[in-house]
Amino acid sequence: MTSAGLQGHTLALMIGVFDSGLGGLTVLRELVSRFRHADFVYLADHAHVPYGNRPSGEVVDLTRNAVEELYRRGAKLVLLGCNTATAVALRRLQQQWLPDSPWAGTHNVLGIVAPTVEAATQTPWAVTSPQYPQKYNTDTVAVFGTTRTVASGVFPEEIRKRCPKVTVVQQICSELAGAIEAEKPEAELDRLVAEGVAGVLTKTAGLPPHRAILGCTHFPLVEHLFRRHLPPFTRILSQPEVVADSFEDYLHRHRHYLEGSEGGRLTLLTTGKPEDVSRLARVFWPEVAAFGRA
Repeated sequence: MTSAGLQGHTLALMIGVFDSGLGGLTVLRELVSRFRHADFVYLADHAHVPYGNRPSGEVVDLTRNAVEELYRRGAKLVLLGCNTATAVALRRLQQQWLPDSPWAGTHNVLGIVAPTVEAATQTPWAVTSPQYPQKYNTDTVAVFGTTRTVASGVFPEEIRKRCPKVTVVQQICSELAGAIEAEKPEAELDRLVAEGVAGVLTKTAGLPPHRAILGCTHFPLVEHLFRRHLPPFTRILSQPEVVADSFEDYLHRHRHYLEGSEGGRLTLLTTGKPEDVSRLARVFWPEVAAFGRA
């Protein structure tokens, strides 16, 4: 479904996007570009960042609190623009919390893992058992991610449900996200990406992957470096694009969200210090507006 297919509808919904930090801005930027008549509110939980070293129960609680805050601010759809929050908290929020909450039936919370898995397997998320021809697929998929996302095992688990013969190789790029945020020189970023790709090749006996998932929302900023170190036939799956494609399809299938008055507003909030966050945010989106305090 292309954006042209949504023309004729006025997007009234406010879309909430949540991340523990700023990587989700890469996803938000693509969504804002794609859905110019929607309102967006982005919430970054800098008071508790990073989430990667927190217990799972705490990640769930922090994520739920953020989703509720975005609901209170008018968002009926909230996207977790964070792989850690999605991997650790999303299923529990969808299955255990939301159905019994005051928001049940009118609001929803989505994540960024499902669209990525759909793109990697060419299988709809609702299909959780192998189907022809995907069940005979023997490709290799590489997942580059942070320590917590890789440790969760969510990408191998969900990919193998749909493509059991696919080889999924995960590679922790523990320093890359921090180096991107710190605006390290490109030579250093290139070295970290090269090390990550070399790690994958060590696990595949030197055979390059058919697809590569950039499983951290920071990594799209160095997609060109992954492209440099991976062969041309490796398809790189960058989350901003695949998430926006999936979100567009979701809106096409849930048209009750597409009604009301015209929007187009963008609100950026942080639980941290707005001045510091606004400065760091320009690494991810040079023209981004200033943050306010949540």
